[in-house]
Amino acid sequence: MQPIFVLVHSPSVGPSTWRAVAEHLTGAGYRVRVPSLLHIGSGAPPFWPRIASAVRDDLRQVPADRPVTLVAHSNAGLFLPVIRSGLDHPVAGSVFVDAALPARTGPTPVASSELLEFLRPMAVNGRLPRWTDWWDEADVAPMFSDPAVRQTVIEEQPTLPVSYYEQRIPVPDGWDDHPCSYLLFGPPYDGMAADARERGWRVAHLPGAHLHQIIDPAGTTRHLVELATAT
Repeated sequence: MQPIFVLVHSPSVGPSTWRAVAEHLTGAGYRVRVPSLLHIGSGAPPFWPRIASAVRDDLRQVPADRPVTLVAHSNAGLFLPVIRSGLDHPVAGSVFVDAALPARTGPTPVASSELLEFLRPMAVNGRLPRWTDWWDEADVAPMFSDPAVRQTVIEEQPTLPVSYYEQRIPVPDGWDDHPCSYLLFGPPYDGMAADARERGWRVAHLPGAHLHQIIDPAGTTRHLVELATAT
């Protein structure tokens, strides 16, 4: 039975970052789900249970015996263990795409102390600006090739509370009881790709900026299928 691709976006952005890849996968004959995590910054911490619930709830209409391939981008990778442990569906594989990796033993901090020092002065009433507003235009522009797509991605972004980045996420034992792999776009995630390789995971490289899946959805789709089917 062919697994369903479950494309999990970074909570710092939105599901439109996976839209073009979802269309390519669907066009190639795969079933795809793109759960929305846009609501998870509401309420009090911890936020990780709402992320795991959002993915589980999105799959409620999928038969429980249907396998899934989890695909996590950016800091969604940190939540993949709790997502996996919360699912009733069998997980055929997980692919981390230019993603942060969970600690080998938990809990995993969402942000380093250096990143928190960078973020806290930006907060207003405990909430941060949108992710793309953290950076200079010289850093943001290379991530987009289409002005309309850029507008959609930027307007969709949540303004997360600082406490989202202060949380620590459990790493349930045995979460990686299935084949895992890594798709690297480029720095600064090359260190994560090296870590994935050390864990014995298959690693592929598709050179690009951090949101390369919206610039080259066809290439991203090809690599996802290859990594998923090679596991």
